[in-house]
Amino acid sequence: MKNCWNLKLSDGLLCAWLVSYSLAGYAQFSEADSPPAASAYLFPIKPGQPAALAGTMGELRNTHFHTGIDIRTLNEIGWPVRAANNGYISRITISPSGFGLAMYVKHPDGYTTVYGHLDKFKNDVDEYVRKERYRRKTSSVDLYFRKDQFTVSRGDTIAFAGNTGSSAGPHLHFDIRNENNRALDPLHFKFSEVADNTPPVVRKVALKTLDIDSRINDQFGRFEFYVTKTNGEYVLPQPILAHGTIGIELLAYDVVNNPNYKCGVNYIEMFADSQRVFSQAINQLNLNEGRAVFTVMDFKTLRTDGSRFYKLYVDDGNQLGFYSATRNGKIGVKPDAQMPVKILLSDTHGNSSTLRLNLQHSKPVNLVKWMGPVETTASSIQENTWIITTKTCPKNTLAWKKGEPSVIDPAYLNSATTVYLIDLRQPLPDSINICGERLIPPVQARIFPGKEFTYYSAHADIQFPSRAAYDTLYFSTSYAATTDSIELFQIGDPNVPLRQGIKVTLKPARSYSIPEKTHVYRKNGKGYVFEAGAWAHGKIQFTTRDFGTFALLTDTVPPTITPQQVNRYGARFKIRDNLSGIASIEATINGQWLLMNYDEKTYTIESETLKRNMLLQGEFVLTISDNAGNKQVFKQTIN
Repeated sequence: MKNCWNLKLSDGLLCAWLVSYSLAGYAQFSEADSPPAASAYLFPIKPGQPAALAGTMGELRNTHFHTGIDIRTLNEIGWPVRAANNGYISRITISPSGFGLAMYVKHPDGYTTVYGHLDKFKNDVDEYVRKERYRRKTSSVDLYFRKDQFTVSRGDTIAFAGNTGSSAGPHLHFDIRNENNRALDPLHFKFSEVADNTPPVVRKVALKTLDIDSRINDQFGRFEFYVTKTNGEYVLPQPILAHGTIGIELLAYDVVNNPNYKCGVNYIEMFADSQRVFSQAINQLNLNEGRAVFTVMDFKTLRTDGSRFYKLYVDDGNQLGFYSATRNGKIGVKPDAQMPVKILLSDTHGNSSTLRLNLQHSKPVNLVKWMGPVETTASSIQENTWIITTKTCPKNTLAWKKGEPSVIDPAYLNSATTVYLIDLRQPLPDSINICGERLIPPVQARIFPGKEFTYYSAHADIQFPSRAAYDTLYFSTSYAATTDSIELFQIGDPNVPLRQGIKVTLKPARSYSIPEKTHVYRKNGKGYVFEAGAWAHGKIQFTTRDFGTFALLTDTVPPTITPQQVNRYGARFKIRDNLSGIASIEATINGQWLLMNYDEKTYTIESETLKRNMLLQGEFVLTISDNAGNKQVFKQTIN
């Protein structure tokens, strides 16, 4: 499924809403929504001709917000990129990932336009950048320019669209940033090339219990429901039984007139009993808060099945400024009543969709007939609650604390399944005995946002800076060794996001014969991701921004080099590494440094000479190193 996310209300509602946001003022999004200079900006790809988008500003990506629009180039490389306005080239970056080849143009009004995933720059800039890369003897660069060095006029060809960096296909990424380095929505700049008369699409709605006494259809947890479309509106045809405090989440997207590209929903409003309780308006993005996207989505669902559900409530750790909410959008279900809920979704062009559902109050019951049977005991944490789901047992469940037992009652059950709910904010038992099975509470420490904390254990020490947590962390670790002697260190819950990196010191139980090639790796599906690590006194320390399972693995296998072309007209190779990943690429011709452009997504490197059309001749040497220090060398004499 292709990326792209954005939304819409009716024109009048959108206008009134944006005005109210402007008057209220908010942290991340305080500028006017339609900049005064909007009419002066030119569409950067084939201006005046209809354009298609594959991504919009504000759409949710797995690790960040998308900061601009992705303009399709019909799977072609080389389309001319035009300067959106007068100004000067202020910055050039080149990287094998991210934006790849990118250009920044500063304009007299203080705005900066960004052009990413380029194939090449205009000739004079391209030549200058190439010389700088040779002078610095590096492929990746971040160059800044004087105001009078490379001036451009509106409509000048400044580069050519490509597929470099982390691009999933040929296109131009286009940002507009204000003087405070905040990304604006380019669609507010009234580009006539982008037409959109298609409203957002809703696929699912999720309801989540937000305190231990809440219920949805008599149960505690998070529950997803498919919606249907009737008479032009999305609906849940049957009322949802609910009690207590409920959070609503939405799986929805915008299509910008192309159903193959699923874009973000920037404008959402929710009404309960005709009162507005939540609204979201993503008009600008603070580029320093990209990782805060984790607080906008249901992070566990993102990690487990890849779905990006918008939360229509504001968690305690969410400090983004594009919300207006009553009780943070959390709905209190009124006793003995039915509560209608209406959700409006809108995009920048004013197209809107409506979702309607009803919450029918239902008092919690002890017997829940429609729960299915379970095979094994399952334990998880949601908000401040420990959930234990197990087979129904005729014996009492005992909580042991300091050697003394006490009976704990189930929250609800049926003949096959029993659910216990334990409040993690209260003192916890040392263990719980359920029909002969002993459970240890999955909390070894409570870590609060805004406070530094260091956790010590036999197998790992973890330092949490004050900004590490978005919300209270119920933290635990564990240690295990596999049958093939791989040590596994479980650090925290991988379904809980971190705001800032934590410093971890692992204390392995076994010794490693080649410590300089042994590093920390995070388990990712069936494979591992390199996390680095430095050894000292038999321990290894590293920094990570992800909870998960970490292993110590030794990499002694050098990268592979597969020639595709090696002659006077150029050198091109496929390079791979089996574990730690490519760290450096060095090439020389007759002892002189030779630039090799690296495309990470295709594992391809290709030579680029200092002067165009210069032939390669003499002794060619290519050295590829991985992150564990293994090297592979390729040599060939080119006649």
